[in-house]
Amino acid sequence: MAYENKKSKSLFDAKIMRRASVDALAKLNPKTMMKNPVMFVVEVGCVLTSVLLVTDQLRHRGHFGFDLQITLWLWFTVLFANFAEAMAEGRGKAQADALRKAKSETTAYVVTKNGVEERPSSQLRADDVVKVVAGQMIPGDGEIIGGVASVDESAITGESAPVIREAGGDRSAVTGGTRVLSDEITIRITSNPGETFLDRMISLVEGAERQKTPNEIALNILLAGLTIIFLLAVVTLQPFAVYSGAPQTVFVLISLLVCLIPTTIGGLLSAIGIAGMDRLVQHNVLATSGRAVEAAGDVNTLLLDKTGTITIGNRQASEFVPAPGVSNDQLADAAQLSSLPDETPEGRSIVVLAKERYHLRGRELGQLNAQFVPFSATTRMSGLDMDGRSIRKGAVDAIARYLQEQGSDLPAEVRASVEAIARSGGTPLVVAENGQALGVIHLKDVVKGGMKERFEQLRSMGIRTVMITGDNPLTAAAIAREAGVDDFLAEAKPKDKMDLIRREQAEGKLVAMTGDGTNDAPALAQADVGVAMNSGTQAAKEAGNMVDLDSNPTKLIEIVAIGKQLLMTRGALTTFSISNDVAKYFAIIPAMFAGVFPVLNTLNVMRLHSPESAILSAVIFNALIIVALIPLALRGVSYKPMSAAALLQKNLLVYGLGGIIVPFIGIKLIDLAITAAHLA
Repeated sequence: MAYENKKSKSLFDAKIMRRASVDALAKLNPKTMMKNPVMFVVEVGCVLTSVLLVTDQLRHRGHFGFDLQITLWLWFTVLFANFAEAMAEGRGKAQADALRKAKSETTAYVVTKNGVEERPSSQLRADDVVKVVAGQMIPGDGEIIGGVASVDESAITGESAPVIREAGGDRSAVTGGTRVLSDEITIRITSNPGETFLDRMISLVEGAERQKTPNEIALNILLAGLTIIFLLAVVTLQPFAVYSGAPQTVFVLISLLVCLIPTTIGGLLSAIGIAGMDRLVQHNVLATSGRAVEAAGDVNTLLLDKTGTITIGNRQASEFVPAPGVSNDQLADAAQLSSLPDETPEGRSIVVLAKERYHLRGRELGQLNAQFVPFSATTRMSGLDMDGRSIRKGAVDAIARYLQEQGSDLPAEVRASVEAIARSGGTPLVVAENGQALGVIHLKDVVKGGMKERFEQLRSMGIRTVMITGDNPLTAAAIAREAGVDDFLAEAKPKDKMDLIRREQAEGKLVAMTGDGTNDAPALAQADVGVAMNSGTQAAKEAGNMVDLDSNPTKLIEIVAIGKQLLMTRGALTTFSISNDVAKYFAIIPAMFAGVFPVLNTLNVMRLHSPESAILSAVIFNALIIVALIPLALRGVSYKPMSAAALLQKNLLVYGLGGIIVPFIGIKLIDLAITAAHLA
């Protein structure tokens, strides 16, 4: 992969960790901390205890050892939370640094009225036209308006295999910083300096433009509300402590507040969201916002284009069906001869099928001394004339007219074969020689391997799949049945795609779609998750909210899984965070008031050594649990397709029950350790 082989990087790369350690300190800036209300309250508590620690020392009062430990562990709590966020951001910054290396000043050969002039690539503007030949770097983002070439895009995608880019169609977009390996192309530049695809990629992976999603905002509001509630509860404890004669210090009250508010999820929430976007980048997908990643996790309907997504993209010859009285070898020989000058994938597949199934070796065009008849939209057939043989291959009605001109008709048996192939979703081509129909070539869309299993996986996620195609309903139904999709939309036009998406959304569903052409742009913009292919047109890339650098339409399946993993991780850690507060109640509350109200000793179920060790153990655990959960926040909870009920049950059992049990064990072990070390 690109970005310095990011997929092979360990979760805690040494370089990223060093950078994150520095960034964690920089994030102590109150303006930065205020964006996270929970951790901002903890930081205020840290400052307050630090000030009191100094003033108490100057006045020779307080318990310096205990107060110092509380203060240090509170600072560690804030720093560990900042470190988690900085680690997630650091991976993006490392990728951005690698991308900057791909940006270089190159010479552009701009086509002008006076010829071709050299110009630095930084001076190119939208609508400039440039020529690029083999061995040269493409100077800027654009669309090919002339020629076809092999392009090395490894600087962007990390894939070493070159790709073909050509004028017209949906594979015309090129990216600045890639290299032309063969031939020559003419490109119309589509971006101004600072607005290139690389610039947008750098901005995205650095995280500068990441915005909180609606769910994340709602969770932040909930956490802020809980923090305010516990803040009021703790503040009211001081008058109660004074009234009851319990000598509670500010250090103890702040410790109580920090342990009761949801610091675990508060410290990891930002890291979870950033890590979700980074996981997409590791799959070579760029999301323009966290909202798109989150929406992918809630997708109900998935729209997939047939050609190139579900099928290989080119029709392939699958069988020869001879007419009565014609042998298979005779039909295969005529079909191969008529396809020798046909350089289309369909034509090549006919030559290969005749060679592999009937052992007819490919013949050299120059040795045949034949006159070739090229395909035209008027005749809708092609062929050749040689040695008294006149062979034609083409559409059914075109060959039928040709035979009538030759004084014969298309046999009923051949028509029956044509109808059978059409019903199965294939495309029939009729072959005739010297005024006689020899039979039919069956061309079919080849469904990609493993597609049926992938759609089964999506179905288990509760996602409905819809195939979109321009084919007639008969052909579409056959392909849909073979691929295993839930539904299909045949003879689809851009408006039909838009209408389908709107109908699904009107029913409260989230829709994902992939596309690469200009005609896909309206639907990509309408979809909740619109994944544009990097090889597609500029209009498609601007309309979608994700760009797949590998231009692999089936990547939507991985995108949905990453989105669901993001939501599961956030839900799991929120459950754990709120649950582990229960154990802290039993650690701190009895310790605070047991001296005045001995009956509270019955709540000291962990049998902690002393009030000081109980409070210190809870504070230490509160800091260390954030460290322990950083790998889970960055890597994400492992995702397996399951129902919502099963997912809720798993969360409650694993993270809810675990969130209660783990703190009991952890706080008790820390209590034993600090007691043995005489730290409290």
